[in-house]
Amino acid sequence: MTAVPSATLAALSAHAMVDLVRSRQVSPVELVQAVLDRIDGLDPDINAFAKLDAEGALAAARAAEAAVMRGDRLGPLHGVPVSIKDIQAVAGLPTRRGSRLTSAEPAAADAPVVARLRAAGAIILGKTAMPEYGWVALSDSPLTGATRNPWRPDCTAGGSSSGAAALAAAGCGPLHLGTDGAGSVRLPAHFCGVVGFKPTYGTVPYVPVPNNGALSHIGPIARDVADAELMLAVMSGPHPGDFTSLAGRFTPLEPRNDLTGLRVAYSADLGHAQVDQEVADLVAAAAIGLEEMGAEVEALDPPWGRSGPELIRSLWGAAYLGMAPTDPGDEALMDRGLVCCQNAAAGLTAREVQAAHGRRISYAADVGTWFAGGFDILVTPAASVAAFPLGRLRPEHWPAHDWDWLAWAEFSYPFNLAHAPAISVPCGRTKAGLPVGIQLAGPRHVDALVLQVAGAFLRAFPFSYAAGEGGEPAGRASKASRTG
Repeated sequence: MTAVPSATLAALSAHAMVDLVRSRQVSPVELVQAVLDRIDGLDPDINAFAKLDAEGALAAARAAEAAVMRGDRLGPLHGVPVSIKDIQAVAGLPTRRGSRLTSAEPAAADAPVVARLRAAGAIILGKTAMPEYGWVALSDSPLTGATRNPWRPDCTAGGSSSGAAALAAAGCGPLHLGTDGAGSVRLPAHFCGVVGFKPTYGTVPYVPVPNNGALSHIGPIARDVADAELMLAVMSGPHPGDFTSLAGRFTPLEPRNDLTGLRVAYSADLGHAQVDQEVADLVAAAAIGLEEMGAEVEALDPPWGRSGPELIRSLWGAAYLGMAPTDPGDEALMDRGLVCCQNAAAGLTAREVQAAHGRRISYAADVGTWFAGGFDILVTPAASVAAFPLGRLRPEHWPAHDWDWLAWAEFSYPFNLAHAPAISVPCGRTKAGLPVGIQLAGPRHVDALVLQVAGAFLRAFPFSYAAGEGGEPAGRASKASRTG
């Protein structure tokens, strides 16, 4: 139907794809084929898929094209290609969760969130790669190998929504489903220079509900905040299979560019975290950018920040103890770091775990009360470091540890513990050309505000996807210089 180059089609926003399909300028088959062609050219190097279902995607695209030609009522994502992290079930495809110890049997039915995407007209491309059981925010998997960062293939793409963020950064389709237990949507978004949003807990139903202390959320990964909002609107709403799911569907706010009246707290380290200087400078510059957009920005450290590290480490290993193998021989098939994490937690008593859950309840209350005391948004780095070489749990210039990757991810898990919305959006690149994300977070139920502010920031300071060009996107250098 169109002469638009295939690579251009593959990298279009979801909104643009929907408009082209509805106006019959581009067919769903053309869109899906363009994305598949781009995947075919790039994924051998990136390794973002646990299972690509090209045949199924094209069959669904042909059915979507027939619906357009018949004049059927079209859903909000009609013809738009979407990838699914390999932790949510897709009918006919296995759900391996990054582990060689899981079954290769295909799922009998879609997870509710996948069914909602299909009902909205989305075309499922397949299952994206992840580290084993999502235990770490890196992109090494014993099942699928390493997923590589499109900006530098020797570096991690982050995790645990590794393949999702890598595909988004590479322009291989506009929408990618991730999950987030301690930053697993926002951290790969930070490493890959894309948008990753973790909504208020329960906004998107998670079925079956994970038995991990109510840490895991489902959220969108995209290049564009408006696309993330569109995907979230489709996925949100209550479901009988998730007793924690919230009533009501997500509705975005009208875009705004003037942030006058917005009360923003900016914390460089939450009072305790180590942060690499280049990351710190770029995030500080981004905070100045919000101030120049009209927001009232105050630099401070929230009082609850310092209690996070001990709390998450008490809970994280306990959450993964249930996945420890019953046969010690299976340990050889597992991620060594995960085994070390499980072994470190093996001595925890039921009383200690229960006490940690009690401290978590108090921590969440402290976060919510602090926001209510005068701030709409909290700004922090999305992570302490830019992407570093594959095969490592920490960068070379950080102290080594056999499992504790959380040392460079101290900014993300607080909002899993507090069930609050948080987003990572790109705010620049290091001198080596690696992306850095700024995290915007708010109290529970202000998802629309967090997304609205993130959208305003990216419109004011757009991020360049010209991979290989060192330094910052246009418009950031002068502000960064003021912080150095």
